[in-house]
Amino acid sequence: MARLSWRSVGIWGATFVVAGAAVAACSASADDDRRVRADDDDDGGTSGVGGDDSTGSGIDLTGGVGGGSTVCTDVGCIDAGVQGGCDQGINVAAADPMDGARAMGLCADVATAGWGVTDARWVKADGSPLDGAQLALGHGVLPSFGPNVLPQEGGTMLALSSGTARQPADAGYEPVSGYPKDPFPHVSPPGYPKESPSCPGVITGDPYDSAGLELRIKTPINAKSLRFNLNFYTYEFPIYICDTYNDFFVALMTPKPVDLPDGNISFDGLGNTISVNAGFLEVCLPQTAGGKNFPCALGAAELSGTGFEGAAATSWLETTAPVENPGEEITLRFTIWDSGDGVLDSTTLLDNFRFDAEEGTSGTIPVPR
Repeated sequence: MARLSWRSVGIWGATFVVAGAAVAACSASADDDRRVRADDDDDGGTSGVGGDDSTGSGIDLTGGVGGGSTVCTDVGCIDAGVQGGCDQGINVAAADPMDGARAMGLCADVATAGWGVTDARWVKADGSPLDGAQLALGHGVLPSFGPNVLPQEGGTMLALSSGTARQPADAGYEPVSGYPKDPFPHVSPPGYPKESPSCPGVITGDPYDSAGLELRIKTPINAKSLRFNLNFYTYEFPIYICDTYNDFFVALMTPKPVDLPDGNISFDGLGNTISVNAGFLEVCLPQTAGGKNFPCALGAAELSGTGFEGAAATSWLETTAPVENPGEEITLRFTIWDSGDGVLDSTTLLDNFRFDAEEGTSGTIPVPR
C-alpha cells in the first residue's frame, strides 16, 4: 500500500514532565527498591491498612518480631520473591511467553513467593492469540540491540516489533523498511485508535502486524507501584510525523488506574502515546522533520547495528504506575503495531520490571544517564 504524504501540524513540547509524578531514583541494589513506607504512627514499624503494622489482614509487613525491620519478607511481600536475574540463556525465538516475562525481569515464583506471573500469552493488539510463524517474529529475546544498547538488568531483554524482533545478524530478521506479516488489519485495543495531542486533526489507520505479551500477575501485598524500562525505535522518522501511518506502543493495565480511562500507562508529559509523535525521540541526527525541530541530544550511536540507522529512538525510558489493590491480580498487555499498513516498522525493548513499596503515579520519563 502506497504511503500518503505527511502533514505537519500540532503542538510540539520542548520539555516533558509527567504531571504530579514523583519518580524515585533508581538504585543498583534490589533491596533499595523494596522498602516499605516509613513509620507513620511513631511506633517503630510501618503501617498498612488500618494503621497498625500489618496489611490489615494479619500479615506482618515489618518482616521482624516487634516491628524492628523495614523490610517485609513474609510470603506475599516483595522481598519474598526474586526481582530480576532469571533471564540467562533464553533463545531469541523463545516460544514460551513465560520466557518473555523472565526477559523483562519478572522472576518470582507464585508457589513460593506468594506473588508473580500466573499466566502469560503472546497476543495481538486486542489481546487475541498471536497466531502464525510470521507474526511470531514480532517477539524476541535479545542479549543486546546493536553494540551500544544492552539490557537494563540481567542478560537479555524482551523485544516487540511490528516487523521482526531481531538484530540484523539474527535468523528471521527482515529490514525495518517494511516487512508486512499479515495482509489483514488487526483489531484495536479498547480506546484506540487514540490520536496524539501533538497532532490535532490527524486520524491514524487500523493496526497491522501487531505483536504483544499479556501477563496476569498476582501483585505483592506491600506493592504500591510498578515500573519498567522501555526503548522505542521507529523507522517512521523522519518522513512520517503526525501521519495516519504512525506506529504505536502501549502498556495496558487492568484494572485501569483511576486517572487513565484507556488503561495505557506509557505516555509522555503531553499525553502522547509512545510513537514518533511522543516527545522522547533523542537518538537521531539533529534535524527539522515534519515542521518540528529535533535536537537529537543523544546522537545516533544507539541506532548502530540495529537496522534503524538513519531513523530514531528514545533511548531508555522508565514507566511507573500505581498498584491500587496490593495482593490482587492485575493484567498488563505490552503491545506494538503499525498503523494503516504493514511497512516502515517500529520496535520496543522492554526490561527491568520491578514492584516497589513506594507510592508511584502513572507516567514515563527518560532514565537518568
